[in-house]
Amino acid sequence: MELINYPEKQDWYNLVSRPSLGTADLDEVVNSILAKVKTFGDQALFELLEKYDQVSLDSLSVSSSEFSDAEGEVDEELKNAIQIAKSNIEKFHAAQRLSLQKIETSPGVVCWQKQVPIQKVGLYIPGGSAPLFSTLLMLGIPAKLAGCPEIVVCTPPNKNGKIHPATLYTASLLGIKNVFKIGGAQAIAAMAYGTSSIPKVNKIFGPGNQFVTKAKELVQTKGVAIDMPAGPSEVLVIADESARPDFVAADLLSQAEHGPDSQVILLSTCKDVVANVLNEIEKQLRALPRMEVTQKALQNSKAILLKNLSDCIAFSNLYAPEHLILACENPSDLAGAVTNAGSVFIGNYSCESAGDYASGTNHTLPTNGFAESYSGVSLSSFTKYISFQEISKEGLDGIGNAIEIMAEAEGLQAHKNAVTIRTSKS
Repeated sequence: MELINYPEKQDWYNLVSRPSLGTADLDEVVNSILAKVKTFGDQALFELLEKYDQVSLDSLSVSSSEFSDAEGEVDEELKNAIQIAKSNIEKFHAAQRLSLQKIETSPGVVCWQKQVPIQKVGLYIPGGSAPLFSTLLMLGIPAKLAGCPEIVVCTPPNKNGKIHPATLYTASLLGIKNVFKIGGAQAIAAMAYGTSSIPKVNKIFGPGNQFVTKAKELVQTKGVAIDMPAGPSEVLVIADESARPDFVAADLLSQAEHGPDSQVILLSTCKDVVANVLNEIEKQLRALPRMEVTQKALQNSKAILLKNLSDCIAFSNLYAPEHLILACENPSDLAGAVTNAGSVFIGNYSCESAGDYASGTNHTLPTNGFAESYSGVSLSSFTKYISFQEISKEGLDGIGNAIEIMAEAEGLQAHKNAVTIRTSKS
């Protein structure tokens, strides 16, 4: 990690930039994939599977026998862990349901909103360098709670053409059967345009690498909704003298191990804390099976000394991290000053891994500074709102004159007439 001592505020904007790995031709490559899948459908998907995943398949669909086999391949300990996570995620997201409220804005004028599930949703579940079956919980549970009638899952297969059994077990647990063996930008294209095997969806969810994120961004311009820009993972930790260096190091490494384009940031007011955390990182790194990937992410990461906690929170709000950990004294007080973050973890024992798996909050969050304007996935992400109004003759009499005056002021005579023709009748 790069160590930066007390940077001037005018330099902060340079420090909040994210790493970008090999993206010079990203648009061209992803546009080519999208066009190929749109034109050639399944044929293109099979060819792209061989090109990028070195896998030759006869079918993209996960068969019923593969679901059955997965049930027996997942040990009971992991099944229990998944079920605990499922229960907590369900509790948190079920509480987000809104009750229908009819509001009488004026006598005889009643308005309300109805929450309606999106009919067809596509869930992208990363599975290349690590099978993120937890993401299926995070997306599948709110989709089910929202009542989405059709749920399509795309996830890349391994070199043997198989999906990780924990992913298939999780899909079965949630009652999701439309699972397809395809990843990358090509999976986004398949769900955006539809193929012979994979249904076209109305909205696409899920994190991914830069190619997946770019594909989501591009299909959005063609009318397919997406959850948010959700690219490489990141965490920012604010640590003072009360922080545990071993805890902080573990949190930083937990995000760095996602991939070489991930980024982790440590902010502190104390030189000793930074030094101790960096020492802990070196110690813990050696024991990680994904050490090589993690080291690459650490090369793009920073430890920054700032003058006080107010500066730390100001820098964090400028960075707008996907995950923010407050490992400091009186963290709840500091949390009140957070304006930009995907998810916040308060206190030394609130590890980011808890949010990734089992605390109940959603781990599909905005990255790359998009937490300035986007929220993480929630129940409302899988619904839309239709507004209704019911107006009586008396109600229209009450607001009709205001409508007529406003319509005439805008030069929209037909709008005015729609009111006048009603209020002039006895």
